[in-house]
Amino acid sequence: MEKPQYPMRINKYLALQKHSTRRGADDIIKKNQVFINGRLAVLGDKVNEGDHIEVRFRGKPKPYLYFAYNKPRGVVTHSAQNGEKEIKHDVALKDVFPVGRLDKDSHGLIILTNDGRITERLLGPSHEHEKEYLVKTKEKLRNNFKQKMEAGVKIEFEQTAPCKVKILNERTFRVILTEGKKHQIRRMCVALFQEVEDLERVRIMNIELGNLTPGRHRAIEGEELAEFLKLLDLA
Repeated sequence: MEKPQYPMRINKYLALQKHSTRRGADDIIKKNQVFINGRLAVLGDKVNEGDHIEVRFRGKPKPYLYFAYNKPRGVVTHSAQNGEKEIKHDVALKDVFPVGRLDKDSHGLIILTNDGRITERLLGPSHEHEKEYLVKTKEKLRNNFKQKMEAGVKIEFEQTAPCKVKILNERTFRVILTEGKKHQIRRMCVALFQEVEDLERVRIMNIELGNLTPGRHRAIEGEELAEFLKLLDLA
């Protein structure tokens, strides 16, 4: 967790204490649910070490929900256009959103949740959480593909971080990334003179796709959820 430095803004304090995201903290402050030393907090307030902070929710807070979903190829993650099918049209779940993206032509694991706290902790560039993919190329992999891919690849004006690659056969490999640049694997392959035929995400941190069929979802709970939240410093 980030080391507290006082004085700090109340929304940052609430985020560090895992009450919500900073944006979510602003919302509960506007709802008059936050008190500093017994005084109603307002947007922009700062707190000092030793201040007594209370969050008084009205009614029972909604429970956090977490699901593993196998996004089929052809389904878009966000902002469907021109008759495209979006995740929210494919899943019979309310009040959840996908964390991160998986492009239309790719398929595999997406985490769905109503917990806004996990977005930055999972996707932020300062956090290096593993995501694993199964990739099939159109042509045979070159002899030096694994070495080049693992060392990091220059794509346009940026260099990718080192990654882990396991060659499964002449056209298939597994890759574990700790970053998430746009279309990263496809762009890395193009830079190494390969073209992706199929790309499936099979793991995010400790959450595995397993035998979940395309278009289906399952709850993340029990020990699996406890470990996931622990890795995100939320437990």
